[in-house]
Amino acid sequence: MQLELNTGEGMETSPALERHVRDKLAGVERRFGERVTRVEVYLKDTNAGKGGVDTVCTIEAHPAGLSPVVVEAEAIDAYTATHEGARKLEKALETRIARAQARNAY
Repeated sequence: MQLELNTGEGMETSPALERHVRDKLAGVERRFGERVTRVEVYLKDTNAGKGGVDTVCTIEAHPAGLSPVVVEAEAIDAYTATHEGARKLEKALETRIARAQARNAY
């Protein structure tokens, strides 16, 4: 699974953040393996450091042969938002792949 981390205005990447993102998405990779070819993670600070719940994590997964699955989580920091986004992504992929298998399309 190819992983791409993108940060927007008000966010900077670090080795620790990259490790955290990779660790949180390891469950997706273990569970779905080659069925998910690429995952793109977008982190953005929506109010430029003014505090509060302002970090948005959007994760876009590309299951082989299916349309992308996109989830979004908002939290006080990038670590929490990524954790929540990875949890949502796993559930969304489970649903999408199960539906495709039920239609014999996957």
